[in-house]
Amino acid sequence: MKYLKNIAKQVLVLILFIAASTIYAQKAPTFLKGEDPKPSDKKWKLIKNMSDEFNGKKLDEAKWQSSGQGWKGRAPGLFLPENVIVADGSLQITTTKMDKTVIKNNKEFTHGGGYVGSRNGMKYGYYECSMKANKTFMSSTFWLINENRGVQGCDRRTTELDIQECVGQIVNDAKWMEFFDQRMNSNTHSRNIPEGCDYKKGTSKGGGDLGGKVYDDYHVYGVWWKSKDEVLFFLDGKLVKKVTPPADFNIPMHLRMVVETYDWNPVPADGGMNKSKEDRTTNYDWVRSWKLVK
Repeated sequence: MKYLKNIAKQVLVLILFIAASTIYAQKAPTFLKGEDPKPSDKKWKLIKNMSDEFNGKKLDEAKWQSSGQGWKGRAPGLFLPENVIVADGSLQITTTKMDKTVIKNNKEFTHGGGYVGSRNGMKYGYYECSMKANKTFMSSTFWLINENRGVQGCDRRTTELDIQECVGQIVNDAKWMEFFDQRMNSNTHSRNIPEGCDYKKGTSKGGGDLGGKVYDDYHVYGVWWKSKDEVLFFLDGKLVKKVTPPADFNIPMHLRMVVETYDWNPVPADGGMNKSKEDRTTNYDWVRSWKLVK
C-alpha cells in the first residue's frame, strides 16, 4: 500500500510539473524552424494584458469586453454578450437565430453573433491566436483596429489589420469568395481619412491556403506588424505573405475577435442555423501578443 501511495505521489508531481511547464513554456510566438523573423539582438516579450489562455471560468473583464463598445453589429447580426463564454479552456462565440426580430437604428436584426475586444492597444508587435471557425454563413475573425473616438487631427483616420476573416458556409457565387472557407483571408485597410490629411485610402491583401476547411481544425493565425509600412502574415508558424499597407500604420490598435454577418454573404434560405451548437461555435484556444525587446 505504501508503495502504491508513493507511486501516486510521483504521478501527481509529474502531472503538476507538466501542467506548470505547459503554462510557462511559451517563450516566443508560434514559428516553424527557421521562420522566426526577430533580429539576433532582440527577444520576444509576452504582453499579458493583450494575451489570454482562456483557462478560467469566465471572460477576464480586465482585459476584454463583450458589449461591442458602441458597435451593435452589422445587420442582420446583433452582438449578444450571452453568446460569448469561456469554457473548456477556450473562448467560445456561438451564432444563433433570435426568436424575434429586433429593431435598432431602423435596422432589422434576426441573428446573434458576438464580440470580444481588448481594452488595451499597442503599436507594432506580433499578434497570434489559435482558432477553429464555425460552420455557418457567419464569420470567424481575428483582427486589429485603432480607436479614434475623441481623437483629433489626422490620427482620427481608420487603420484596420485583418489577420483572419472567414466564413464556414459560402452564400455568394462571386469568384473572389470561391475559397473564402478554405483560406487565411488577410487585409490591411486605410479609410475615413479626415479632410486635409495626406493619407491614401485603400486595401492591401495577404493570407494563404489552409489545405482544408476553416472549421476542420484549429489553425494559428499570426501577423508581425513590423513597422508603419511593413506587415508580415504567418499561418501555422510559416510566413505566407508580406504586404505594404496603403497608408502609414503607425497608430496603436486594439485586438478584436468577432463573429458577425456580412451583407456580401447573406442569410441562406433556411436561416443558416440548422446545425448543432458545436458547429455554430467559433473557438479561440488562446490569443497572444508579443513585443520585441532588447
